[in-house]
Amino acid sequence: MAEPFSIRDRGDQSAVLLHLDAWEEQCEGLTAGFTTRQGGFSAAPRDSLNTALHVGDDPAIVARNRSRTAETLGWDFAAWTCAEQVHGKRVRVVTAEDRGSGRESRESAIQDTDALVTNEPDLLLVMYFADCVPLYFFDPETGALGLAHAGWKGTVADIAGETVRTMAATFGTRPESLLAAIGPSIGSCCYEVDEPVMKQVRPLVEELRGAVGAGFENRGNPPFIERGDGHASLDLKEINRELMIKAGILPSRIEMSSWCTGCRTDLFFSHRKENGATGRMMSWLGKKRG
Repeated sequence: MAEPFSIRDRGDQSAVLLHLDAWEEQCEGLTAGFTTRQGGFSAAPRDSLNTALHVGDDPAIVARNRSRTAETLGWDFAAWTCAEQVHGKRVRVVTAEDRGSGRESRESAIQDTDALVTNEPDLLLVMYFADCVPLYFFDPETGALGLAHAGWKGTVADIAGETVRTMAATFGTRPESLLAAIGPSIGSCCYEVDEPVMKQVRPLVEELRGAVGAGFENRGNPPFIERGDGHASLDLKEINRELMIKAGILPSRIEMSSWCTGCRTDLFFSHRKENGATGRMMSWLGKKRG
């Protein structure tokens, strides 16, 4: 399967970004993708395109990085709308009045939220990452959009399913009509977890195997591999794919990135590989008014 997130480097001083090309080509005015760590102003160890305010970076520099990213996308920085993420499963319906929340300060962000959904145009939904899994949802029938943040806690809490159910209840989205994507994040090659985490993951995997059948086996990537020392290698992308299928999204309509943030610290920030001293990439999703 071809990598759905491709680098778009304009060869100048712009932010270096990964675009979800298939979605952007399908829907005029839609933009979706993921930033790299390249093309910004932050100093080491957050060099250089850090987009998060909570990692000890100079807020003025972060604002420059965010503004540069919006400019590279061809969007007004005033549209930038984000949340204070807490590794939970709360989904917030974003309205026109929320436009710009969190753009320049954490205090003005949408609080205690790990998924944003909207059907409003001219809103650029944004979330922040340094190994966790970015989840994207687009309903081509209603125009509704969703963006979620899934670390292991959010994955176990089924933030993917909560996002789909909120879009169905709020916008009338039919899960089978949704397009979904799983963005760059840490892969099982780099993500080892201990027994307290696995005690919560194993029951979820068993439930998913009962709900979606042989989905794991058919794809060939197991959701985890036990290491025999109380640790396991965990594939959060694969588990989130199965959660999307359980929520009613068709497997053929789910794109999944092969980029591993742990393997490519030249291109991405990795909280795990850089021992917490690093910046954050961002996922984005928005649609301009036609």
